[in-house]
Amino acid sequence: MKRNLVLGVGLILSVVLQAQTPQPLSPLSLSHYLQKVSLGNLTYAAEKLNTSQAQAEVVAARVFNDPEISVEYADNQDQKLRMGRSVEVGLSQTVTLGKRTAGIRLAKSQAELAETLLADFFRHLRADAAIVYFDVQKQQALYDVKKNSCQNLCHLAQSDSIRFKTGKIMEIEATQSQLEAGILFNELLQAKSDLNNSFSALSLMMGKSCVDTLYVPKGSLDSTERSFTLDHLLTSAVEHRADVVAALKNTEVAHRAVSLARKEKIPDLTLSLALGHNFRVRNEEAPAPNFNSITGGISFPLTFSGLNKGTMQAAKLKVRQAELYYAQARLQVQTEVMQAYQHYQSLFTQLTHFKCDMLQQAQTVLKGKIYSYDRGEVPLLELLNAQRTYDEVQAQYIETLYQYNVALVELERAAGIWTFE
Repeated sequence: MKRNLVLGVGLILSVVLQAQTPQPLSPLSLSHYLQKVSLGNLTYAAEKLNTSQAQAEVVAARVFNDPEISVEYADNQDQKLRMGRSVEVGLSQTVTLGKRTAGIRLAKSQAELAETLLADFFRHLRADAAIVYFDVQKQQALYDVKKNSCQNLCHLAQSDSIRFKTGKIMEIEATQSQLEAGILFNELLQAKSDLNNSFSALSLMMGKSCVDTLYVPKGSLDSTERSFTLDHLLTSAVEHRADVVAALKNTEVAHRAVSLARKEKIPDLTLSLALGHNFRVRNEEAPAPNFNSITGGISFPLTFSGLNKGTMQAAKLKVRQAELYYAQARLQVQTEVMQAYQHYQSLFTQLTHFKCDMLQQAQTVLKGKIYSYDRGEVPLLELLNAQRTYDEVQAQYIETLYQYNVALVELERAAGIWTFE
Protein backbone atom coordinates (compact mmCIF):
# COMPACT_ATOMS: atom_id res chain seq x y z
CA MET A 1 0.00 0.00 0.00
CA LYS A 2 2.77 2.41 0.89
CA ARG A 3 4.61 1.66 -2.36
CA ASN A 4 1.46 2.19 -4.48
CA LEU A 5 0.85 5.47 -2.68
CA VAL A 6 4.29 6.80 -3.48
CA LEU A 7 4.19 5.58 -7.10
CA GLY A 8 0.75 7.13 -7.69
CA VAL A 9 1.80 10.53 -6.39
CA GLY A 10 5.08 10.39 -8.29
CA LEU A 11 3.32 9.59 -11.58
CA ILE A 12 0.89 12.49 -11.24
CA LEU A 13 3.64 14.90 -10.26
CA SER A 14 5.83 13.87 -13.21
CA VAL A 15 2.99 14.49 -15.68
CA VAL A 16 2.27 17.89 -14.13
CA LEU A 17 5.93 18.88 -14.32
CA GLN A 18 6.07 17.86 -17.96
CA ALA A 19 3.03 20.04 -18.62
CA GLN A 20 5.02 23.02 -17.42
CA THR A 21 7.06 22.85 -20.64
CA PRO A 22 4.51 23.36 -23.42
CA GLN A 23 5.29 22.87 -27.08
CA PRO A 24 6.61 25.91 -28.97
CA LEU A 25 3.75 28.23 -29.94
CA SER A 26 3.61 31.31 -32.14
CA PRO A 27 2.73 34.40 -30.02
CA LEU A 28 0.14 36.71 -31.50
CA SER A 29 -0.97 40.17 -30.33
CA LEU A 30 -4.62 41.18 -30.59
CA SER A 31 -4.01 43.76 -33.33
CA HIS A 32 -1.91 41.32 -35.38
CA TYR A 33 -4.52 38.63 -34.87
CA LEU A 34 -7.37 40.87 -36.05
CA GLN A 35 -5.29 41.79 -39.09
CA LYS A 36 -4.87 38.10 -39.92
CA VAL A 37 -8.63 37.62 -39.47
CA SER A 38 -9.43 40.41 -41.92
CA LEU A 39 -7.01 38.95 -44.48
CA GLY A 40 -7.57 35.23 -44.02
CA ASN A 41 -11.11 34.60 -42.80
CA LEU A 42 -12.81 32.60 -45.55
CA THR A 43 -16.35 33.73 -44.82
CA TYR A 44 -15.26 37.37 -44.97
CA ALA A 45 -13.51 36.69 -48.27
CA ALA A 46 -16.74 35.22 -49.63
CA GLU A 47 -18.72 38.26 -48.43
CA LYS A 48 -16.31 40.56 -50.26
CA LEU A 49 -17.46 39.01 -53.52
CA ASN A 50 -20.89 40.59 -52.96
CA THR A 51 -19.36 44.04 -53.39
CA SER A 52 -17.49 42.89 -56.49
CA GLN A 53 -20.72 41.55 -57.94
CA ALA A 54 -22.49 44.82 -57.16
CA GLN A 55 -19.74 46.80 -58.91
CA ALA A 56 -20.09 44.50 -61.90
CA GLU A 57 -23.82 45.26 -61.93
CA VAL A 58 -22.99 48.98 -62.15
CA VAL A 59 -20.83 48.30 -65.21
CA ALA A 60 -23.60 46.17 -66.72
CA ALA A 61 -26.17 48.94 -66.15
CA ARG A 62 -24.13 51.32 -68.32
CA VAL A 63 -24.63 49.27 -71.47
CA PHE A 64 -26.64 50.77 -74.33
CA ASN A 65 -29.27 48.92 -76.35
CA ASP A 66 -27.76 47.20 -79.35
CA PRO A 67 -28.66 48.68 -82.76
CA GLU A 68 -30.33 46.48 -85.33
CA ILE A 69 -29.35 46.19 -88.98
CA SER A 70 -31.64 44.81 -91.68
CA VAL A 71 -31.19 43.87 -95.34
CA GLU A 72 -34.15 43.43 -97.70
CA TYR A 73 -34.23 42.22 -101.27
CA ALA A 74 -37.25 42.36 -103.58
CA ASP A 75 -37.77 40.82 -107.02
CA ASN A 76 -40.87 42.23 -108.74
CA GLN A 77 -41.20 39.37 -111.27
CA ASP A 78 -38.27 40.81 -113.21
CA GLN A 79 -37.91 37.69 -115.33
CA LYS A 80 -41.53 37.78 -116.55
CA LEU A 81 -42.81 41.31 -116.30
CA ARG A 82 -39.45 43.07 -116.19
CA MET A 83 -40.61 45.17 -113.20
CA GLY A 84 -37.12 45.35 -111.80
CA ARG A 85 -35.55 44.49 -108.43
CA SER A 86 -34.68 46.44 -105.26
CA VAL A 87 -32.27 46.20 -102.34
CA GLU A 88 -32.62 48.04 -99.02
CA VAL A 89 -30.24 48.25 -96.04
CA GLY A 90 -31.64 49.66 -92.82
CA LEU A 91 -30.39 50.57 -89.34
CA SER A 92 -32.60 50.99 -86.28
CA GLN A 93 -31.91 51.99 -82.68
CA THR A 94 -34.21 51.76 -79.65
CA VAL A 95 -33.95 54.80 -77.37
CA THR A 96 -34.99 54.55 -73.72
CA LEU A 97 -35.89 57.91 -72.26
CA GLY A 98 -34.27 58.01 -68.81
CA LYS A 99 -34.38 54.27 -68.08
CA ARG A 100 -30.65 53.73 -68.49
CA THR A 101 -29.78 56.65 -66.18
CA ALA A 102 -32.25 55.47 -63.56
CA GLY A 103 -30.87 51.94 -63.80
CA ILE A 104 -27.29 53.20 -63.32
CA ARG A 105 -28.30 55.19 -60.24
CA LEU A 106 -30.09 52.17 -58.78
CA ALA A 107 -27.07 49.93 -59.42
CA LYS A 108 -24.74 52.46 -57.77
CA SER A 109 -26.96 52.66 -54.70
CA GLN A 110 -27.08 48.88 -54.51
CA ALA A 111 -23.27 48.75 -54.76
CA GLU A 112 -22.97 51.26 -51.91
CA LEU A 113 -25.45 49.18 -49.91
CA ALA A 114 -23.34 46.06 -50.51
CA GLU A 115 -20.25 47.88 -49.24
CA THR A 116 -22.12 49.02 -46.14
CA LEU A 117 -23.37 45.49 -45.46
CA LEU A 118 -19.80 44.24 -45.83
CA ALA A 119 -18.68 46.79 -43.24
CA ASP A 120 -21.43 45.58 -40.91
CA PHE A 121 -20.36 41.98 -41.44
CA PHE A 122 -16.79 42.90 -40.52
CA ARG A 123 -18.07 44.73 -37.43
CA HIS A 124 -19.55 41.46 -36.18
CA LEU A 125 -16.59 39.37 -37.38
CA ARG A 126 -14.09 41.61 -35.58
CA ALA A 127 -16.07 41.47 -32.34
CA ASP A 128 -16.55 37.69 -32.54
CA ALA A 129 -12.85 37.22 -33.30
CA ALA A 130 -11.85 39.33 -30.29
CA ILE A 131 -14.13 37.25 -28.05
CA VAL A 132 -12.47 34.07 -29.32
CA TYR A 133 -9.07 35.64 -28.57
CA PHE A 134 -10.14 36.46 -25.01
CA ASP A 135 -11.57 32.97 -24.59
CA VAL A 136 -8.15 31.48 -25.35
CA GLN A 137 -6.62 33.77 -22.73
CA LYS A 138 -9.30 32.66 -20.25
CA GLN A 139 -8.71 28.98 -20.92
CA GLN A 140 -4.96 29.49 -20.59
CA ALA A 141 -5.43 31.23 -17.22
CA LEU A 142 -7.80 28.52 -15.96
CA TYR A 143 -5.34 25.86 -17.06
CA ASP A 144 -2.52 27.60 -15.16
CA VAL A 145 -4.68 27.72 -12.03
CA LYS A 146 -5.41 23.99 -12.27
CA LYS A 147 -1.78 23.21 -13.00
CA ASN A 148 -0.50 25.16 -10.00
CA SER A 149 -3.12 23.66 -7.71
CA CYS A 150 -2.41 20.16 -8.96
CA GLN A 151 1.30 20.67 -8.45
CA ASN A 152 0.73 21.98 -4.92
CA LEU A 153 -1.47 19.02 -4.00
CA CYS A 154 1.00 16.57 -5.50
CA HIS A 155 3.76 18.03 -3.34
CA LEU A 156 1.40 17.85 -0.38
CA ALA A 157 0.62 14.21 -1.16
CA GLN A 158 4.33 13.44 -1.41
CA SER A 159 4.93 15.15 1.90
CA ASP A 160 2.04 13.27 3.52
CA SER A 161 3.35 9.96 2.23
CA ILE A 162 6.66 10.68 3.96
CA ARG A 163 4.90 11.79 7.13
CA PHE A 164 2.81 8.61 7.04
CA LYS A 165 5.92 6.46 6.79
CA THR A 166 7.41 8.26 9.79
CA GLY A 167 4.18 7.76 11.72
CA LYS A 168 3.25 11.45 12.04
CA ILE A 169 -0.13 11.04 10.33
CA MET A 170 -2.54 8.22 9.69
CA GLU A 171 -2.71 6.27 6.42
CA ILE A 172 -6.20 7.60 5.68
CA GLU A 173 -4.87 11.16 5.56
CA ALA A 174 -2.11 10.23 3.13
CA THR A 175 -4.64 8.39 0.96
CA GLN A 176 -6.92 11.43 1.08
CA SER A 177 -4.09 13.65 -0.18
CA GLN A 178 -3.39 11.29 -3.08
CA LEU A 179 -7.09 11.09 -3.94
CA GLU A 180 -7.43 14.87 -4.03
CA ALA A 181 -4.34 15.11 -6.23
CA GLY A 182 -5.81 12.53 -8.60
CA ILE A 183 -9.15 14.37 -8.82
CA LEU A 184 -7.41 17.65 -9.55
CA PHE A 185 -5.21 15.94 -12.13
CA ASN A 186 -8.32 14.84 -14.04
CA GLU A 187 -9.60 18.41 -13.93
CA LEU A 188 -6.22 19.54 -15.27
CA LEU A 189 -6.58 17.17 -18.23
CA GLN A 190 -10.03 18.61 -19.00
CA ALA A 191 -8.66 22.16 -18.76
CA LYS A 192 -5.91 21.19 -21.22
CA SER A 193 -8.53 19.82 -23.63
CA ASP A 194 -10.56 23.04 -23.38
CA LEU A 195 -7.42 25.07 -24.05
CA ASN A 196 -6.55 23.04 -27.16
CA ASN A 197 -10.10 23.48 -28.47
CA SER A 198 -9.85 27.24 -28.00
CA PHE A 199 -6.57 27.25 -29.96
CA SER A 200 -8.41 25.51 -32.81
CA ALA A 201 -11.16 28.14 -32.77
CA LEU A 202 -8.51 30.87 -32.93
CA SER A 203 -6.94 29.32 -36.03
CA LEU A 204 -10.35 28.88 -37.66
CA MET A 205 -11.05 32.60 -37.32
CA MET A 206 -7.85 33.34 -39.26
CA GLY A 207 -8.64 30.78 -41.94
CA LYS A 208 -5.61 28.71 -41.01
CA SER A 209 -5.08 25.10 -40.03
CA CYS A 210 -4.02 24.52 -36.43
CA VAL A 211 -1.98 21.53 -37.64
CA ASP A 212 0.66 23.74 -39.26
CA THR A 213 1.07 26.44 -36.61
CA LEU A 214 -0.51 26.84 -33.20
CA TYR A 215 -1.04 30.49 -32.35
CA VAL A 216 -1.22 31.70 -28.76
CA PRO A 217 -2.34 35.16 -27.60
CA LYS A 218 0.20 37.48 -26.07
CA GLY A 219 -0.31 38.84 -22.58
CA SER A 220 -3.18 38.15 -20.24
CA LEU A 221 -6.83 39.08 -19.81
CA ASP A 222 -5.99 42.21 -17.82
CA SER A 223 -7.55 45.14 -19.61
CA THR A 224 -7.15 48.85 -19.11
CA GLU A 225 -10.19 50.71 -17.86
CA ARG A 226 -12.14 52.64 -20.45
CA SER A 227 -14.54 55.43 -19.62
CA PHE A 228 -17.56 56.03 -21.81
CA THR A 229 -20.35 58.57 -21.88
CA LEU A 230 -23.73 57.07 -22.64
CA ASP A 231 -24.87 60.05 -24.71
CA HIS A 232 -21.73 59.87 -26.84
CA LEU A 233 -22.20 56.12 -27.37
CA LEU A 234 -25.84 56.58 -28.40
CA THR A 235 -24.97 59.36 -30.84
CA SER A 236 -22.10 57.39 -32.34
CA ALA A 237 -24.23 54.28 -32.76
CA VAL A 238 -27.15 56.04 -34.45
CA GLU A 239 -24.92 58.01 -36.81
CA HIS A 240 -22.10 55.62 -37.62
CA ARG A 241 -23.10 52.00 -36.94
CA ALA A 242 -22.90 50.10 -40.20
CA ASP A 243 -26.28 48.37 -39.99
CA VAL A 244 -28.05 51.71 -39.36
CA VAL A 245 -26.19 53.23 -42.30
CA ALA A 246 -27.21 50.19 -44.36
CA ALA A 247 -30.86 50.64 -43.35
CA LEU A 248 -30.68 54.28 -44.43
CA LYS A 249 -28.98 53.30 -47.67
CA ASN A 250 -31.71 50.74 -48.25
CA THR A 251 -34.30 53.54 -48.23
CA GLU A 252 -32.27 55.26 -50.94
CA VAL A 253 -32.25 52.03 -52.96
CA ALA A 254 -36.03 51.81 -52.59
CA HIS A 255 -36.44 55.40 -53.84
CA ARG A 256 -34.19 54.62 -56.80
CA ALA A 257 -36.37 51.61 -57.58
CA VAL A 258 -39.46 53.87 -57.60
CA SER A 259 -37.70 56.24 -59.98
CA LEU A 260 -36.82 53.35 -62.27
CA ALA A 261 -40.40 52.02 -62.16
CA ARG A 262 -41.63 55.46 -63.14
CA LYS A 263 -39.22 55.60 -66.06
CA GLU A 264 -40.30 52.13 -67.16
CA LYS A 265 -43.73 53.55 -67.93
CA ILE A 266 -42.26 55.89 -70.56
CA PRO A 267 -42.49 54.14 -73.94
CA ASP A 268 -39.30 53.31 -75.81
CA LEU A 269 -38.74 55.00 -79.15
CA THR A 270 -37.30 53.15 -82.12
CA LEU A 271 -35.52 55.30 -84.71
CA SER A 272 -34.84 53.81 -88.12
CA LEU A 273 -32.98 54.81 -91.25
CA ALA A 274 -32.80 52.81 -94.51
CA LEU A 275 -31.00 53.20 -97.83
CA GLY A 276 -32.51 51.51 -100.88
CA HIS A 277 -31.58 50.97 -104.51
CA ASN A 278 -34.14 50.17 -107.17
CA PHE A 279 -32.90 48.65 -110.39
CA ARG A 280 -34.16 49.74 -113.84
CA VAL A 281 -37.72 48.72 -114.78
CA ARG A 282 -37.82 47.46 -118.40
CA ASN A 283 -41.54 46.95 -118.60
CA GLU A 284 -42.84 48.61 -121.81
CA GLU A 285 -46.02 49.89 -120.19
CA ALA A 286 -44.33 51.55 -117.15
CA PRO A 287 -40.58 51.82 -117.59
CA ALA A 288 -38.46 53.46 -114.88
CA PRO A 289 -34.76 54.21 -114.46
CA ASN A 290 -32.46 53.13 -111.61
CA PHE A 291 -32.90 55.25 -108.48
CA ASN A 292 -31.89 55.33 -104.80
CA SER A 293 -34.16 55.96 -101.84
CA ILE A 294 -33.77 57.07 -98.23
CA THR A 295 -36.33 56.08 -95.64
CA GLY A 296 -36.47 57.34 -92.05
CA GLY A 297 -38.99 56.56 -89.34
CA ILE A 298 -39.90 56.52 -85.68
CA SER A 299 -42.07 54.02 -83.85
CA PHE A 300 -43.30 53.61 -80.30
CA PRO A 301 -45.65 51.19 -78.56
CA LEU A 302 -49.11 51.99 -77.36
CA THR A 303 -48.52 51.50 -73.63
CA PHE A 304 -51.88 50.22 -72.50
CA SER A 305 -49.93 48.19 -69.91
CA GLY A 306 -49.12 51.49 -68.21
CA LEU A 307 -52.68 51.58 -66.89
CA ASN A 308 -51.68 48.79 -64.52
CA LYS A 309 -50.42 50.50 -61.32
CA GLY A 310 -49.24 47.33 -59.58
CA THR A 311 -45.50 47.77 -60.22
CA MET A 312 -45.50 51.37 -59.05
CA GLN A 313 -47.54 50.58 -55.95
CA ALA A 314 -45.21 47.73 -55.03
CA ALA A 315 -42.15 49.99 -55.39
CA LYS A 316 -43.73 52.68 -53.20
CA LEU A 317 -44.66 50.12 -50.56
CA LYS A 318 -41.03 48.98 -50.50
CA VAL A 319 -40.01 52.55 -49.80
CA ARG A 320 -42.38 52.68 -46.85
CA GLN A 321 -41.11 49.34 -45.65
CA ALA A 322 -37.49 50.49 -45.87
CA GLU A 323 -38.31 53.64 -43.90
CA LEU A 324 -39.95 51.57 -41.14
CA TYR A 325 -36.93 49.23 -41.03
CA TYR A 326 -34.67 52.26 -40.68
CA ALA A 327 -36.74 53.68 -37.81
CA GLN A 328 -36.71 50.26 -36.12
CA ALA A 329 -32.94 49.99 -36.61
CA ARG A 330 -32.41 53.32 -34.81
CA LEU A 331 -34.55 52.20 -31.87
CA GLN A 332 -32.86 48.80 -31.79
CA VAL A 333 -29.43 50.39 -31.72
CA GLN A 334 -30.33 52.66 -28.82
CA THR A 335 -31.68 49.71 -26.84
CA GLU A 336 -28.62 47.58 -27.53
CA VAL A 337 -26.24 50.36 -26.49
CA MET A 338 -28.08 51.01 -23.23
CA GLN A 339 -28.19 47.30 -22.35
CA ALA A 340 -24.53 46.78 -23.23
CA TYR A 341 -23.55 49.87 -21.23
CA GLN A 342 -25.39 48.68 -18.11
CA HIS A 343 -23.86 45.21 -18.43
CA TYR A 344 -20.38 46.68 -18.83
CA GLN A 345 -20.79 48.89 -15.75
CA SER A 346 -21.99 45.93 -13.68
CA LEU A 347 -19.01 43.76 -14.64
CA PHE A 348 -16.62 46.61 -14.01
CA THR A 349 -17.95 46.89 -10.45
CA GLN A 350 -17.65 43.13 -9.94
CA LEU A 351 -14.10 43.15 -11.25
CA THR A 352 -13.13 45.99 -8.91
CA HIS A 353 -14.57 44.04 -5.98
CA PHE A 354 -12.46 41.00 -6.88
CA LYS A 355 -9.27 43.02 -7.15
CA CYS A 356 -9.80 44.87 -3.89
CA ASP A 357 -10.78 42.11 -1.46
CA MET A 358 -11.62 38.59 -2.53
CA LEU A 359 -8.39 37.40 -4.13
CA GLN A 360 -6.22 38.70 -1.33
CA GLN A 361 -8.48 37.25 1.35
CA ALA A 362 -8.60 33.80 -0.23
CA GLN A 363 -4.82 33.73 -0.63
CA THR A 364 -4.30 34.81 2.99
CA VAL A 365 -6.62 32.06 4.25
CA LEU A 366 -4.84 29.41 2.16
CA LYS A 367 -1.38 30.43 3.39
CA GLY A 368 -2.62 30.35 6.98
CA LYS A 369 -4.11 26.88 6.56
CA ILE A 370 -0.90 25.56 4.99
CA TYR A 371 1.15 26.92 7.87
CA SER A 372 -1.24 25.50 10.46
CA TYR A 373 -1.40 22.10 8.72
CA ASP A 374 2.38 21.83 8.64
CA ARG A 375 2.37 22.45 12.39
CA GLY A 376 -0.37 19.87 12.92
CA GLU A 377 -2.87 22.45 14.19
CA VAL A 378 -5.64 21.87 11.60
CA PRO A 379 -6.86 18.70 9.87
CA LEU A 380 -6.31 17.95 6.20
CA LEU A 381 -9.92 18.71 5.25
CA GLU A 382 -9.61 22.32 6.32
CA LEU A 383 -6.53 22.74 4.14
CA LEU A 384 -8.29 21.11 1.19
CA ASN A 385 -11.34 23.33 1.65
CA ALA A 386 -9.10 26.40 1.73
CA GLN A 387 -7.38 25.23 -1.47
CA ARG A 388 -10.74 24.66 -3.20
CA THR A 389 -11.99 28.07 -2.09
CA TYR A 390 -8.86 29.74 -3.40
CA ASP A 391 -9.13 27.90 -6.72
CA GLU A 392 -12.82 28.83 -7.04
CA VAL A 393 -12.12 32.48 -6.30
CA GLN A 394 -9.35 32.52 -8.89
CA ALA A 395 -11.60 30.81 -11.46
CA GLN A 396 -14.42 33.27 -10.72
CA TYR A 397 -12.01 36.16 -11.06
CA ILE A 398 -10.76 34.87 -14.41
CA GLU A 399 -14.33 34.32 -15.60
CA THR A 400 -15.35 37.80 -14.45
CA LEU A 401 -12.32 39.32 -16.16
CA TYR A 402 -13.23 37.44 -19.34
CA GLN A 403 -16.86 38.56 -19.11
CA TYR A 404 -15.66 42.13 -18.55
CA ASN A 405 -13.64 42.03 -21.78
CA VAL A 406 -16.56 40.45 -23.62
CA ALA A 407 -18.90 43.15 -22.26
CA LEU A 408 -16.46 45.79 -23.48
CA VAL A 409 -16.40 44.19 -26.93
CA GLU A 410 -20.20 44.01 -27.00
CA LEU A 411 -20.47 47.65 -25.93
CA GLU A 412 -18.17 48.80 -28.70
CA ARG A 413 -19.93 46.50 -31.16
CA ALA A 414 -23.26 48.07 -30.19
CA ALA A 415 -21.87 51.61 -30.39
CA GLY A 416 -20.10 51.03 -33.71
CA ILE A 417 -16.69 51.99 -32.33
CA TRP A 418 -13.43 50.09 -31.82
CA THR A 419 -10.66 50.99 -29.37
CA PHE A 420 -8.84 47.68 -28.91
CA GLU A 421 -6.26 48.41 -31.57
